Amino acid sequence: MALITKSIKGTQDVLPADSHRVQYLEQTALDVAGSYGFSEIRTPVFEHTELFQRGVGDTTDVVQKEMYTFDDKGGRSITLRPEGTAGAVRSFLEHGLYNEPMPQKLCYLTSCYRYEKPQAGRLREFHQFGVECLGSASPLADAEVISLANDFFAQLGVQNLRLELNSIGCKDCRKDYHKALYAYFSAHKDALCNTCNERLERNPMRILDCKSPTCKEIAKDAPVVTDYLCDDCRAHFEQVQAALTAMEIPFTLNPTIVRGLDYYSRTVFEFVSTEIGAQGTVCGGGRYDGLVEELGGPHTPALGFGLGLERLMLLMEQQGVAFPPKETCKIFIGAMGDAAKIRAASLVTALRREGLYAEQDLVGRSVKAQMKYANKIGAKYTMVLGDSELQAGKAQIKNMESGETQEIALDDFVQVFSNLSIMDDLKALETCGLSPEEFETLLNNES
Repeated sequence: MALITKSIKGTQDVLPADSHRVQYLEQTALDVAGSYGFSEIRTPVFEHTELFQRGVGDTTDVVQKEMYTFDDKGGRSITLRPEGTAGAVRSFLEHGLYNEPMPQKLCYLTSCYRYEKPQAGRLREFHQFGVECLGSASPLADAEVISLANDFFAQLGVQNLRLELNSIGCKDCRKDYHKALYAYFSAHKDALCNTCNERLERNPMRILDCKSPTCKEIAKDAPVVTDYLCDDCRAHFEQVQAALTAMEIPFTLNPTIVRGLDYYSRTVFEFVSTEIGAQGTVCGGGRYDGLVEELGGPHTPALGFGLGLERLMLLMEQQGVAFPPKETCKIFIGAMGDAAKIRAASLVTALRREGLYAEQDLVGRSVKAQMKYANKIGAKYTMVLGDSELQAGKAQIKNMESGETQEIALDDFVQVFSNLSIMDDLKALETCGLSPEEFETLLNNES
């Protein structure tokens, strides 16, 4: 029988065998963000198109080439979010969070949509972990957001990432820089792609972000923005560097970083890897002091970052970074006969309510087939109930790894097995290198 359809190009399924890896990334992200005081925000998957045109910038590749935009049944132009910042800022304004104590620290795990050529780690539907810190102009806020990303990677065990740092200045000092770029690129106008010729008149900085090999080659000798920083922007950038140095976070200055979205100002940064192909940016972000005002709110300095979870997963696999194992079944309770099946269902349900992963047969297998299934799913223990076990009020549980058996009264089964499971977990912790004192403390606490 032929499939009705397949997944759309540029999308992918996360299957049960791999979903625990994604959950691990997401939970680690929320835990690290939480340690910095960031709270999760969730915004709709689609917004009014104007939000991204004004926020992201209508001269960017994202807006010009990559957005999924359509008219809804009411004739409104709607766009699937291509990134997370614009929606978070829209929510910040709509719900008056600027009236709350500052800074407002927001984080999110969200799906994003861009129409671009699918490749390793880059999909048309992808997922981002991002943070936004709104209401602080301090260089310490820049360093803190960068530190959060750095700690996230360290927590996961990701290695060999290079932090690249730049400042693209403010609106005032960028005026002179734009003039210098216009003069430089005008001399190469005939060689620039059509898109960059349009950008030359509207926002020549965007040419620095063009993916065309010819434009990239021309841009190599373009004026650098750090030569045009005003005194305030230069001082801000120097203080960011001083804070990162004090935090013992190494970085490299890269005056060519401009990031691909128009809302950035002053500090921009990227965490880059050489292990996942030519486009090795794993995380990118920076300051966007004018975005809130651009979207109709009060002047609010802000900054943040976004990182693609698919690219991060690809890098972790490339480096052989260990993921926690998928949780396996604690016990499979097999049954023979209707009465035994009902009792098995009762015991399994009680164990699950204690937070244990327990299974029973749901498809009518023979006892032999039930034990084969228990072995396939990696059940640590098994137990079989039949008329004789019900009559005696006792049953044998078997450790599938050691082969050892133990008789347990069915009336006490849930409590006894829960304690046995705790002991197994603590012994596993002991083998992970806990000291005798730490193990004793945990044992007493669990008891």
